[in-house]
Amino acid sequence: MIRFYAPDIESTGELPEGESAHCSRVLRLRSGERIEVVDGRGNLFECVIDDAHPRHTSVTVVSRSELTRHWTPRITLALAPTKNMDRMEWLVEKAVEIGVDRIVFLECERSVRRVVKRERVEKIMVSAVKQSLKATLPELVELVGFADFVAEDPSAVKFMGYCDERTERRDFAVGYDGTSDLTVLIGPEGDFSPGEVEMALSHGYMPVTFGATRLRTETAALYALCAAHTIITQKTPN
Repeated sequence: MIRFYAPDIESTGELPEGESAHCSRVLRLRSGERIEVVDGRGNLFECVIDDAHPRHTSVTVVSRSELTRHWTPRITLALAPTKNMDRMEWLVEKAVEIGVDRIVFLECERSVRRVVKRERVEKIMVSAVKQSLKATLPELVELVGFADFVAEDPSAVKFMGYCDERTERRDFAVGYDGTSDLTVLIGPEGDFSPGEVEMALSHGYMPVTFGATRLRTETAALYALCAAHTIITQKTPN
């Protein structure tokens, strides 16, 4: 069954304009056909199309169920966006498909990009939620100062990945237990500044490495996310 995203489906009984156009014009679905709708808050609705309209397709909700996440700890991925935003958009898509609760774009001292188009990133996130058959849309923090973020992050386990070999670092896969809420910090292309490293460490972040090779920002982020889910799966009772 084809899946759509409509955050206000229960109150409006309609698909948003973009989803309506995809339903009626692209897929050419018609009245009486059944579809699935998610609201981004963990709910899945089975619906019947009443009127397939390009701007406001109306539906009747037949059933509602809750889709729980396949992981328990809350995962936050916080990183400085790269100059090439295509790479960040690719990362967002893959991160949502794999499973993440919050994506935070950081403004660091050495950041080369200080503007993020929220609407475009959210569209990519919605598409990834539908593609991966999830029902919860991760939280997106558009751009926040590094100091503000590290001072307020409540995660139980906080890792900082960076390339300064002068500081002793543990392997990420060894340092995470798979049961605690997790935040992973990934720096800009010029890495975190010494002041930012010191600040993060003072707020409980542990320095980690993602293996013996130097990785791009988006590669390091994806590595951390995949490793975290592997560890979480191993810790989850059958």
